[in-house]
Amino acid sequence: MIHHLVKPANFFVAGYSFIKSSVTGDPGVYGMPLSIGVELTNNCNLQCPECVTGSGLMKRKHGYMDIKLYDKIMKEIGPYLFNVNLYFQGEPMLHPGFFSFISKAGNTSTIVSTNGHYLTEENSENIAKSGLKKLIISIDGADQETYSAYRKNGNFSKVIDGIKNVAFCKKKLNSSLKIEIQVLINRLNEKQVPKIKELAKEVKASLKLKSMQIINKNDAGKWMPSEDKFIRYKLNNGGYTVKNRLPDRCARLWFNPVVTWNGKVIPCCFDKNAEYIMGDLNYDSFRDIWNGPKYRIFRKSVLADRSMIEICRNCTSGLTGVKY
Repeated sequence: MIHHLVKPANFFVAGYSFIKSSVTGDPGVYGMPLSIGVELTNNCNLQCPECVTGSGLMKRKHGYMDIKLYDKIMKEIGPYLFNVNLYFQGEPMLHPGFFSFISKAGNTSTIVSTNGHYLTEENSENIAKSGLKKLIISIDGADQETYSAYRKNGNFSKVIDGIKNVAFCKKKLNSSLKIEIQVLINRLNEKQVPKIKELAKEVKASLKLKSMQIINKNDAGKWMPSEDKFIRYKLNNGGYTVKNRLPDRCARLWFNPVVTWNGKVIPCCFDKNAEYIMGDLNYDSFRDIWNGPKYRIFRKSVLADRSMIEICRNCTSGLTGVKY
């Protein structure tokens, strides 16, 4: 009985902690995260131009997470988590032990985001049987030309076949897996949304339309669609800046940390190059890092003036009126 109360109790403690900090400016944190991002690998098969990995702008080493490191993470903080996102940079299904990570999540919900190139019949059946809660599949166009304009080196037909493989296995096995098709809306694909909606309906998947994150700010105008709700950026002094007012608070620092493939704990999913390392799980416990001086100083900086932190200036936390 006590075990089942851990997650909801942590939810209220962590929530109270964030509200208190937002009001008082005190960076103290109570409780543990509600969810965590775990990077299985930062390798990828595609070369998407506005992705740090795909564009070649990744400054850190490439590699694959050791399953023993994941065991350590889940043993320490798994009881507190509502979900684990098994992705960050890179394509998670490239990890040779991909399915082992799902199986070791225990009673914590797992979510995977993939570019869909490895959804073979065998992998799709294993996914449907794995206990994975949600599979997010990115498809940014309704034909090869439009799709590959952003998903460089991508094979549109292969992804469509993969989506249908997963949908078939889900139905065959009566799996509780949720399938979500995700589209980054840009100038090239915005008129193809009706076709993608038809696909989502056909495979009984949910559909999420998102605005694009731009890392090469000079290229923002190239990608921005016509609908304002899908545009994160505004023209400012000859360049593009995120529309976000950047309020001096951020729930991610109280609820949603990320662990890179080699064990570095970073504040959030906007720290693509792990420039703000809070600690290393190869040497310290998560709790010591979570409550440690580096995290405290970083939270204090956000509460004082979030706009002064580089990764925050492209962040959607606090952004209103835009799909992200």
